[in-house]
Amino acid sequence: MASQQGQKTASGLEANVAGVLAYALGWITGVGFLLTEPDNRYVRFHAMQSTIVFGALSVVCILLQSIPLLGMLLAVFLVIPASAILWLILMFKAYQGELFKLPIAGDMAERNI
Repeated sequence: MASQQGQKTASGLEANVAGVLAYALGWITGVGFLLTEPDNRYVRFHAMQSTIVFGALSVVCILLQSIPLLGMLLAVFLVIPASAILWLILMFKAYQGELFKLPIAGDMAERNI
């Protein structure tokens, strides 16, 4: 996909900035951009990938925390740090204008935009 810098979106933002913001609050901003960005496939891809990835990680974290001690430790020391690292990588790639696809979620996002 061509560089997204300079392309405007329905919100008036540049596409790469909107792609970053789609990850800003995880699945919440992902859903927000899916609802407000009707045409730009780049932004919609990142919004869908954000919704899928961080929605799933939120569910995993909640389920793990329902398991006494071990589940909470796994959530706090594994899922949350991994989520933070993934969040930073995805925002960096989106800002660069790169259509960075995660193995499963990226394919799902591409099919559903």
